[in-house]
Amino acid sequence: MQFIETRGNDGRKPKSVSFSDAILNPSASFGGLYVPQNIPNINQNFLEQHLESHYKTLALDFLQAFNIDIEEEVLVEALNRYERFDDPSNPVPLSKIEKDCFVSELYHGPTRAFKDMALQPFGYILSKIAQERGEEYLIMAATSGDTGPATLETFKNQKGVKVACLYPDGGTSDVQKLQMVTEDASNLKVIGVKGNFDDTQNSLKALLASDDFKAELEERGIKLSAANSVNFGRIIFQVIYHIHSYLELVRKKEIAIGDKVYLVVPSGNFGNALGAYYAKKAGLPIEKILISSNVNNILTDWIKTGVYDLTTRTLIQTESPAMDILKSSNIERILFDKFGHARTKEFMDLLEREGKFTLNESELSSLREDFSASYSDDNTCNTVIGKYAKNGYIMDPHTATCMRAYETLREKSLMTIVYSTAEWTKFSPAVAKALGKEVSSDTDALRWVSQNTNVTVPAMISNLFSKPVIHTVVVKKESIKGEMLNFI
Repeated sequence: MQFIETRGNDGRKPKSVSFSDAILNPSASFGGLYVPQNIPNINQNFLEQHLESHYKTLALDFLQAFNIDIEEEVLVEALNRYERFDDPSNPVPLSKIEKDCFVSELYHGPTRAFKDMALQPFGYILSKIAQERGEEYLIMAATSGDTGPATLETFKNQKGVKVACLYPDGGTSDVQKLQMVTEDASNLKVIGVKGNFDDTQNSLKALLASDDFKAELEERGIKLSAANSVNFGRIIFQVIYHIHSYLELVRKKEIAIGDKVYLVVPSGNFGNALGAYYAKKAGLPIEKILISSNVNNILTDWIKTGVYDLTTRTLIQTESPAMDILKSSNIERILFDKFGHARTKEFMDLLEREGKFTLNESELSSLREDFSASYSDDNTCNTVIGKYAKNGYIMDPHTATCMRAYETLREKSLMTIVYSTAEWTKFSPAVAKALGKEVSSDTDALRWVSQNTNVTVPAMISNLFSKPVIHTVVVKKESIKGEMLNFI
């Protein structure tokens, strides 16, 4: 499998690269992204073969269908990272919350968020390639709250890599911040940024595309890569759990193989949704992908109207901070898949130059063949959390946004899978508030919710509050480059 560029080729980079090259050097020509030349077929035979498969077996077969240039023994060892999840026999359980609605719980890994599903195996693979090549890499990550902890967790003490993680100061939950600033491995650096997630992500993309920065790193014998979902090494693993969740419904005899389903995906940077789109394109029987957002609902507007407009918006901090994003990186891969590299470059140039772009009528129609969208504000999410808590199911605010999409966007009476991207423990004050208790501190909120709902706080969360804070640096975005160079 070769990987090609979303904005076309600039004459300096190769016109196509291998998987390993795409994940080691994820910035393509003109600041674009890498995508696979094609997507393997997920037909009925593939699904039937994996009806009784372990998650790791399904994942290995799917990765090998991509024919990526990673040895099988490396893939097997990478997938063994799922043994660290709560239930190694089923790392992604499915919970029924309505007669036709199941929650796919993606948060049972070491940092209690869905990013572990991709970053646990991805981190092993990238580190292994670096070691095999005898190279040293600086891995950058910008986070709205979940990518950072998962990146630090997978790369800590790994040979051949150093990690610089950027987070918006004040723009994550307290637990998310503690998961980052208490990491003490010598190959990790955590940097708070004065600004929002878009500021941190824009800085990351600018450095990835900067020849000057790369040259400065080369002088120190270091190459540059990224752990955000701009890196296809993340996305390839995010296709797999959509297949698994579908098969779980078949195993539970809720559907038969071939029956279509709705997927409801809470989305900020659109990587999770992109994984669902690739699964649909590969042949998984998906009726439509329903995107849910918070009040930073630029994706909702885009999917409804075709207009992606940053000029009229200011980022709003919400109780679902992982979706406090206005510039969603992975819509670029959707644009490329549907409209080609020339049109994608035109859109991305307009977004950079004028702050907005607009799909024409036929393009919008094509987008809406696969996606519908809605959004919920914090008050709506609180009501949803309270409703399901009374029925014995505790969900976080991101998952809560999905329920409006479930209730309002489905045009057919089909089984629905909602993706829960984070455990409630990462947002306990918001959950406590939704259950009727105003609690300011995370420790008090965790204790109160646990006692009043009979749910357990996992040790990796409760132990955070006694760990020493290692990383205290907070800088303006103009100083990020200097902090990284000082670190390496």
